[in-house]
Amino acid sequence: MSILHAFDFLATSDAHYPDVIAVVGGDAALRSWVMQKLTASGDMMQVRGESLQWSDLRDDLSTASLFDFDGGKKTIVIRDTDAFLNAKRVDEESQHNRSSKKDNRSDLETYISNPASATRLILEFESLASNTRIYKGIDKHQLLIVCHGTVDKKRGITFAARQKFITGFLAGRHQSKVTPGAADALVDLLGEELGMLDSEIAKLALYLEPGGIIDESLVREIVTGWQGKTVWEINDAIAAGNASDALKHLDKLMSGGQPPIALLPQIAWSLRRLGMASAVIHHKERLGNKIREEDALASSGFRPHETQRAKMHLRGLRRDRASQLLKWLLDADLRLKGTHSKPWFDRFLLEHFIVKLSNASAKKKSEK
Repeated sequence: MSILHAFDFLATSDAHYPDVIAVVGGDAALRSWVMQKLTASGDMMQVRGESLQWSDLRDDLSTASLFDFDGGKKTIVIRDTDAFLNAKRVDEESQHNRSSKKDNRSDLETYISNPASATRLILEFESLASNTRIYKGIDKHQLLIVCHGTVDKKRGITFAARQKFITGFLAGRHQSKVTPGAADALVDLLGEELGMLDSEIAKLALYLEPGGIIDESLVREIVTGWQGKTVWEINDAIAAGNASDALKHLDKLMSGGQPPIALLPQIAWSLRRLGMASAVIHHKERLGNKIREEDALASSGFRPHETQRAKMHLRGLRRDRASQLLKWLLDADLRLKGTHSKPWFDRFLLEHFIVKLSNASAKKKSEK
């Protein structure tokens, strides 16, 4: 059959499934939504992989449902199939020879190429290597649904695809509409875990009538609250060259329980777009063209109501420093996840980053 990502599978209304389906991936929320759709109707039984014997599974697979009078198939779901494949068992034909052991992998490989028509088998994996016979067999004969929510070019998961999933499937679950800007803001503030994003959209939907629109301003007002306002104040202080105020706001956030590794993405939300705007301006100038600041900021994701504040920030940072923003943000992110991941080291790095940007603004003022 084919390999299909959960984003695409959940967006289709097709209910015609093959006899064997593998649901693979580390995003538990995506796996659960896929499972709900696959088992929405008909007779279904679930078993744990670590306690399953192939002999029992073989008998169940060859037994049709006694309750589906409309011709539907019985569905058997193996949870934690990774454990089922790795479990060792005594071969039934060699029970007296305890040294003769066999795993379930070869039996499952054989079954996938010629499954029973009486039942549908769903295999749930945390991970499944693409060079295994089971992966290749399912890819060739059956259906494999990939459940990863993190953007990954190798897996074909793009920012656009995830944004479309949030604004479509997740928003629809809560009878609301989510704008693309709101979807991006949710990911920046909460991370890429789709279960958490789904829970937050459910909370935001309570502020609106059914079918209401969740926009970026609502996300930043409700999700971040005073913390979001303080992040804006940090960026305002940086643009004004006031390192002291910026550090006071930073201390307030960390005293409230926010670790530096969670704060950097929030601070970077605006700074990254400023860095992109600076790159657009420099690129146009190298080509001998000019571009208005407003147009450069708009092309970098700033909304019209954000333009004046963004222009102030961009000018406060100075052209030479603004052009380094993207590189500095990447460097800070890598260090927070590596050499400066330990307590106090991470705080020092974030404070140093803020002071460096604030001093750039202060230096510009002193030059005037």
